[in-house]
This record gives sequence, structure tokens and C-alpha cells, in this order.
Amino acid sequence: ANGDVRYSVNIMVDGVRIHRVIGHASQNTTRTQAEDFIAQARTAAREGRLALPKGRKLHLTFEVAAEEYLKKLKESGGRDYANNEQHLRGHLIPYLGKMRLDSISTFTLEKYRRHLRDKQLAEGTINRTLATYRRMARRLVRWDITDIALPMVTIPREKNRRERVLLRQEIEALEEAARLDFNPHVWLFVRIALHTSLRHAEILGARFGNHSHPARRLRVLTKGGRWREQPLTATLNDLLKAEHEKAYIRTREEDGDDAEPRPGWIFPNPGSKSGHIDSMKSAFRRVVKASGMNPKEVTPHVLRHTAITMLSEAGADVPTIQAFSGHRSLEMVMRYAHARDRQIDSVLDRLDEKQTNAEQINPSDWRRS
Repeated sequence: ANGDVRYSVNIMVDGVRIHRVIGHASQNTTRTQAEDFIAQARTAAREGRLALPKGRKLHLTFEVAAEEYLKKLKESGGRDYANNEQHLRGHLIPYLGKMRLDSISTFTLEKYRRHLRDKQLAEGTINRTLATYRRMARRLVRWDITDIALPMVTIPREKNRRERVLLRQEIEALEEAARLDFNPHVWLFVRIALHTSLRHAEILGARFGNHSHPARRLRVLTKGGRWREQPLTATLNDLLKAEHEKAYIRTREEDGDDAEPRPGWIFPNPGSKSGHIDSMKSAFRRVVKASGMNPKEVTPHVLRHTAITMLSEAGADVPTIQAFSGHRSLEMVMRYAHARDRQIDSVLDRLDEKQTNAEQINPSDWRRS
């Protein structure tokens, strides 16, 4: 408006948008200075590419790194691939995709968190998306996709949404509904969950060959990719032995005495790529409804929470609860110990109230010791 001239630069260099105001003509800025700035930016980019690994012409962007990560995750049979892919393609790549890995900062991640909140995503969804980012960041280096250590982001602990614990009559109703269901595996699934506190995928991935009846242990692959020995109740221990014998007889009848032995899945499914049933959610939802409960409240994980809570309420100490539940964090175990303490306090309060009402003791009559 005042007749002055403003020189600004708006260019893309190696996939990065550079928008910079160089200055005004009234400040002795010229077009040549703007062109020099562009030349310097491109020269710096070329010099930066000299340090890139052999065969790479451009700096690695988040999108390219994410695609390479998903490819290797799938090839290695990584757990939870579907959720990783959903979080990356649905949320992370649309926002961070064009950014160079070395330009992502903790401030970038906090802006991204704010972006997700502005989209009104649930805090749980935001946290799981950021957890996928952290997992990918660690594995990019471990798998030699890049040597850039991406910044980490703090994920606040969520309030436990699964405080639901089944009552005795609810457990009985659930087991009865599972026994009457047309799915022959759902009853055993429910029984194992309530007697071991194993997670959904851990139960379905278990094998008869990893069950030791004399030791009363079932060796399972946990969600963290490590093996652990799950202690078994005597009832479940005998049940697994009986189910193994039934499965062995069926195999002999179907394949013949000279046939190669099968892998021995407790929940087999020959039509599945894994060889075993991959999900019991549909059948479980059906038996929950049949037992008169809400399937939105009672999920397979509620059975784990119920099993650990019952063990705690039975008076188990912290090391016993930890060995039973498989929690690596003592903080997680203490939640159940605190629940037991609250129950003890509640019982003592009721006992105190009952005795006080019965005796009607006047505090002034208390004897001094």
C-alpha cells in the first residue's frame, strides 16, 4: 500500500516447505538476495544428502519410514499388526507423513496430540496412537531402517476402565451360557480365562504340547513376545489333560494311526493361517448376552480382571499375584492388592458395626490399660 516491495521465498527443498520473508526494498533488500537464499537452501540440502546411506537420494520422511516399518512388521509376524497399520495410516501418516525424521521434535508431537484432541478423539485412542509411534520409533533403529533417534512422547496413564468384576452368580450364568452355546470351544475359553487370568490372544495361542500336568504349568507366549510359565489350578490342570486326550483320540480317528502329528493347538482352526482360532470375541459376546449381561461391559479382559481380583481377595500376597497374572510392573499388581485391602477394611467396618450395635458399649466405660 505504501509502494514498498517485499521479497519472500516459498519453495520445497527435499520435501520440506520453506517459507521465509527476506526483507523489503526500503531496507535495501534485492531480488538477488532472495535468489541467493534459495541457492543456499539447496546447497545445504545437497550437503546434507552426502551423509545419507548409500542408495538413498533423499532424507527419510515419516511416511516412507512408516511403510518400511509396516512391511518388516508383517514379514516378522509382529503382533497387533492391524492396529499398528490403522494408527499409522489413519492418524500418524496424514499429519507427520511429509516431515523428515530429523525434523520431528517433542514440540511437533505435542502439537500432534493437540491436533488429535481438536478432532475430538477419545483420550484412549490418542494414547494408543502415540504408543504406536513410540513402538515404531524404537524399532526403526533396532531394524536398521534409520539411525535417527526419534523423540519420545509421554503417555499419561489412563484411568482403568475395566473395574468390572464378575460376581459368583454372574460367573455361573456365564459358564452355563457358554456350555449351551453351539460353539464347542467357548466354554473352555471362559474356563481357562477365569482360572488363569490369561489374555484373549494368549489363551487362543496356547498348545497342549506346552502343558505340563505334573508341574501344573502352561507355557504361553505373552503379548510382549516373551514366554512365561502360567500356574494352573488343579481343576484346570486336570481339565486340560482330559481335553488333550480327547483331541488325541479325534486326531487318530481323522488322520489314522500313521499320520503326522498336528501342532496340538488347544483351540484349533485348520482354515486359519495361524492354525488356531484367532478371535473368540463374537462367540463370547453371544454368551454374555445369553447370560443376561451387557457385552459392552463384560469383555474377555473382564475375565482376566475377575480372576486376579478373586485371587487377591483370597488373601494371596503380592509375589503370588504377580506370578499368577504375569504383570511385569509391580505398580499394576498393587492395584489388586489395594482392592483386597479395601475389601478387608469394609468387612472389618461391618464387623465393628455389628459388634457395637450388639453390645451397645458406652465409650465412658472403656477400661484403660
